[in-house]
Amino acid sequence: MLTLYSYWRSTTSYRVRVALNLKGLSYKTVPVDLVAGAQRAPDYVAKNPSKGVPALVLEDGTVLTQSLAILDYLDHIAPDPALLPDDPLLRAKVQAAAQIMALDVHPVNNLKVVMRLKSEHGLSDDDGIAWMRHWMSEGLQAYQALLPDGPTYSFTDAPLLCDICLVAQLYNAHRWGVDMTPFARLLQIEEQALKLPAFDAARPENQPDAT
Repeated sequence: MLTLYSYWRSTTSYRVRVALNLKGLSYKTVPVDLVAGAQRAPDYVAKNPSKGVPALVLEDGTVLTQSLAILDYLDHIAPDPALLPDDPLLRAKVQAAAQIMALDVHPVNNLKVVMRLKSEHGLSDDDGIAWMRHWMSEGLQAYQALLPDGPTYSFTDAPLLCDICLVAQLYNAHRWGVDMTPFARLLQIEEQALKLPAFDAARPENQPDAT
């Protein structure tokens, strides 16, 4: 069985949980408490030198890290349902939207970045929240601007890689009080996705380490 090292509120872990569920892959979860600093424990660093989550341990003991790389691996070993379309143009559009969430928004709002800003540059808790809200709003605006009218999800009537990245990031947007008034289309996508068992089971509040 696959083993997922995860933190319940981790956006990146959320993405992998959704993909594992969509593809019907069995896995067990091992919590890594990021707030307590468990990601810096030597035995965990040996698995994931980046000191973050997720880490996916395969049945033969191989460890995969970085959520987008893990999602790519899962899409190859369990191609149905596909996270990326075959059409090269649509595939590029889906990847671009996913990367807005995964590469533009997430890195600057990562816990270790915000904590560094507070400790080294004197940001208050309110400043840190304002920082995160700003970059999330910027990213959500860019994402929404890419979308066509009509499909149930971002580009098609089935959830794809970009929808997984979006829904995971929207959890943070709600958590930190981002004004969602301009993002009606994105909220519609989220509403539809969370009706699916694969997304619902992956919600942070449904994880064994949720507090």
